Amino acid sequence: MKKSRFWGWFWIFIGALYFLLPLFSTFLFSLKMKKGVLSFAAYQSVLKDPQFYKTFTFSLEMSVLTIIFGLLIIVPTAFFVHLRLKHLRPVIEFITQLPFVVPPIVLVFGLIRLYSKPPIQLTTTPLLLVMGYVVLALPYIYRSVDNGLMAMDVERLTEAAESLGAGWTTILIKVILPNLKSALISGTFLTFAIVIGELTMASMLAWPAFGPYMALLGQNRAYEPAALAIMSFALTWAAMGIIQWVGRTSFVKQEQIGGIH
Repeated sequence: MKKSRFWGWFWIFIGALYFLLPLFSTFLFSLKMKKGVLSFAAYQSVLKDPQFYKTFTFSLEMSVLTIIFGLLIIVPTAFFVHLRLKHLRPVIEFITQLPFVVPPIVLVFGLIRLYSKPPIQLTTTPLLLVMGYVVLALPYIYRSVDNGLMAMDVERLTEAAESLGAGWTTILIKVILPNLKSALISGTFLTFAIVIGELTMASMLAWPAFGPYMALLGQNRAYEPAALAIMSFALTWAAMGIIQWVGRTSFVKQEQIGGIH
C-alpha cells in the first residue's frame, strides 16, 4: 500500500516538475531585464505599450462576439439533438471534432477563398475572423453544452414546460439555459482562452489581435515576451479557476436543493 502511494506521489511530482519548471524558468528570466537585479521592469514595459492594450482589446471584442455566435448556434442545436434528433448525435459530434483534424491554416485559406468574392465578401470585415474562431471553439462549446444537457432530464423538463403552455423560445431561455449555467460558463471561458492567444487566423487575415502582437514582440524583444507569456498564463489560469469555482458552487446549490426536496 505504502509502495503504491510512493509511486503515485512520485509521478505527480514528475508531472508537476514537467509543467512548472519551464514556467518558473520563464518567470525568472522575465525578472532579469535590469542587469544584476530582479525586477518587474519587463512587465512595466509591456503595460506601458499602447499596442498591448489595442491588441488585447481587439481580441477581447472578438472573443465576446465568438462566444455570442457560438452559443447562439450550439445551444439550440444541442438541445434539439438531445430532444428530437438523437440519431443525429454521432454525426453532430463528428462535425464538432473536425477542427481537431483540420489545421487552422487550411481553414483560414478556405474561408478567404470562399468569402473574398461577391456575393458574400467578408475578408475586409472582422466577421470572417469571428466565423473562423467559432469553428475553432466548436468542440469546446459543444462538449460543454452536451455534458450539461446529459446531466439533466431534457425531455421531462420540456414536456413539463409545454404542458404549462410554454413555447420553444420560453423553454430554451427560462428552463434550459438556467440549468446549463455551469456548462455555459465553462464553454465561455474555454473559448475566451482559445481566442485571446490565437495566432494563425489573425495573422493570415491581417487583424491586430493579441496573438500576432505576442509573436511580433518575441521577434524584437528579449524579456518582454517572457513577461507577456506569464501574464497570458495567469489570465488563462484565472479563467480556469473561475470555471472550477462556478462549477463547485453550482454543484453545492444542486445538493442543497436536492436535500430540501
